[in-house]
Amino acid sequence: MTINFGHTAWILTSTALVLFMTLPGLALFYGGLVRSKNTISVLAQCFLIVALTSIIWVVMGYSLSFSGEGLYIGNLDKFFLRNIKITNLTGEIPELLFVIFQMTFAIITPGLIIGAFAERIKFSAVFLFTLLWIIFVYTPVAHWVWGNGWLAKKGVLDFAGGLVVHTTAGISSLVIAYFLGKRKGFPKITHPPHSPVLVMIGASMLWVGWFGFNAGSALAANGNAAMAMLVTHSSAATASLTWMSIDWYKNGKPGLIGIVTGMVAGLATVTPASGYIGPMGGIILGLLSGFICYWSVGFVKFKLKIDDSLDVFAVHGVGGILGTLLTGILATDTFGGLGIEKSTFDQTVTQFIGIISIAFFSLFITIIIVKIIQATIGLRVSSNQEEFDGLDLGSHGEKSYNL
Repeated sequence: MTINFGHTAWILTSTALVLFMTLPGLALFYGGLVRSKNTISVLAQCFLIVALTSIIWVVMGYSLSFSGEGLYIGNLDKFFLRNIKITNLTGEIPELLFVIFQMTFAIITPGLIIGAFAERIKFSAVFLFTLLWIIFVYTPVAHWVWGNGWLAKKGVLDFAGGLVVHTTAGISSLVIAYFLGKRKGFPKITHPPHSPVLVMIGASMLWVGWFGFNAGSALAANGNAAMAMLVTHSSAATASLTWMSIDWYKNGKPGLIGIVTGMVAGLATVTPASGYIGPMGGIILGLLSGFICYWSVGFVKFKLKIDDSLDVFAVHGVGGILGTLLTGILATDTFGGLGIEKSTFDQTVTQFIGIISIAFFSLFITIIIVKIIQATIGLRVSSNQEEFDGLDLGSHGEKSYNL
């Protein structure tokens, strides 16, 4: 097989788009959602995760995810990317390009979890959590699904990360939010976003960047990538309108935060299915995610009483699980999908096995990681720092706005 320069150019572009999702997209999105006294902390956490995850990925993350024939974890044959020459190919693109493309997925996944512990976690705890979580949660799951591990061999479909990215991040977010505890006054006292403008700018970057996330996962500039881009856009648009309509009906006004949150829910939900479904499937997923993720936000806050600060589980966890489960149905010819090898029932059962396995694995390992951090450096900042100074001054000695 020889290198395809068109495919290579598209994946180079997609890699930049996916990194753009985290910096500055996710950073601005989350930064606008928190109180102004915590904005610097969120931006710093995003930057830390990008830098730290990049190094972990080069040293061992890629090798553990994408080398060897093990069912459950890769090996260290590509430790420090050794044995990868500039002439090596993955499909029709350079393997080194595949390395950094997958690196951007590894980066954004713990980045999403920032939304669960925002406004009350130690910066040192973010460092240690990211280090352990990438090695012991992300890399095994990536190997299971994308590295020809046991779930890949069972036929689990996850085109761009509904399981590997959104389910792992969503479940782990619920765990760390639970063990961190609630912010003062939660859930009776709510803290509105300090800057809906920043939220909208960050969300817009996420929408654009997601084309690299989903369409780039075709690893080619072809019709499959084009369809993935189309259904990604359709799902995001439908979910945004759905969430906006619910907000408008319940509150009498269509809020900007609801409009953009619905869009993100639609993007997360279509991610696992994007390479297998058609336009009808994209709109169905957008409609369902708008309703189900909206309901999940209230369920986590008021029924479970878990302070998942920026609704990571409700939007990303629930969205990723929903999209993964429905892939086996919406990928069929009936809904204009591209078709699957198994029957609809068999594929849906396979998808369910993938969801349950990854959800419980993420839950169990994240609990262990959180307990280790609690027993060593601690998770949460002092109450004075949290309530009065905020994390910007308390942890970083800087203010977001010097007006």
